[in-house]
Amino acid sequence: MRTMTAKAAQAAEAEAGPGASTPPAAGPKRRQGKSMGVQNLAGWLFSTPFLVLFLVFMAFPIVATLVMSFTDFGLRNVTHPMDANFIGLENYAKLFGDEKFLKSLFNTAYFVVVGVPLTIFLGLVVAVLLNNGIDRARTFFRVGFYAPVVTTIVAVAVVWRFVLDPTDGLVAGLFSEVGLTAPDFLGSETLAMPSMIAMAVWRNLGTVMVLFIAGLQAIPTEVREAARLDGAGAWQEFRGITVPLLRPTLLYATVITTIGYLNVFEEPFVMTQGGPSDSTLTVSLNMYREGFNFFHMGYASAMAYVLFVVIMGITVLQLRLLKDNTK
Repeated sequence: MRTMTAKAAQAAEAEAGPGASTPPAAGPKRRQGKSMGVQNLAGWLFSTPFLVLFLVFMAFPIVATLVMSFTDFGLRNVTHPMDANFIGLENYAKLFGDEKFLKSLFNTAYFVVVGVPLTIFLGLVVAVLLNNGIDRARTFFRVGFYAPVVTTIVAVAVVWRFVLDPTDGLVAGLFSEVGLTAPDFLGSETLAMPSMIAMAVWRNLGTVMVLFIAGLQAIPTEVREAARLDGAGAWQEFRGITVPLLRPTLLYATVITTIGYLNVFEEPFVMTQGGPSDSTLTVSLNMYREGFNFFHMGYASAMAYVLFVVIMGITVLQLRLLKDNTK
């Protein structure tokens, strides 16, 4: 029987030709497919908690907010959401005739335009000094500059509010030492926003510094040595070698800092409550007031999506710059 089976196999091989390959057994493929199915099932099971949390606390609120922005959803609709009236683009049209919203948009732009370049510039300066200029206690300085980042923003804002207090604050004490009266930094329409920008720059400096230190350490030493052999000075090396090779890190730091500053909320909420005379009212704080103080939730939702479009537009523009300069 075995002889006949072997002869039949030889005959089949002879008919298929010398170049033909023997078909693999179906058993290993079936077992491999079963193993992949078990792995996929295990992956879905492990990711299910995250998916549930994402759908309930992220995806659903995002979609619900978009729908609400086209309605007059208010306090009366909290218990009966289906009774809200569909009003189309009325909320969006109302926004651009709302002086308070336009004021908050201007304040947010001011915060970003001044705060982002200051944060990037000072972060780069500190990173260069810590990477090249300071040899002793380098880790201590890095931790010191990064400490405000891991401190809760509410605590930081409260401390800065007391520091800038015009009567009992630290700055007031320094002014009194030289016979001067400290200005009311947070009570002045002119000084309130610069004071908040200074606090935000101080707090976010550590994040930008860490990014730049990583970028500086990724620059090959051979490139620097070649520039020095060619007679390049410190400034020429920085301008011609460091800055071009640091461009991806520079633009990434700019993107994440800009997104964070466009969403500024805690600083004015804790330090000034948007005052004085709405000089520190930002879009996020205005949105919070409309939604949770006045319960104009449909209007606040429209405000949120306008801010979302602005953030997306600026982010896409910056990422295009990043892509074009790193080819």
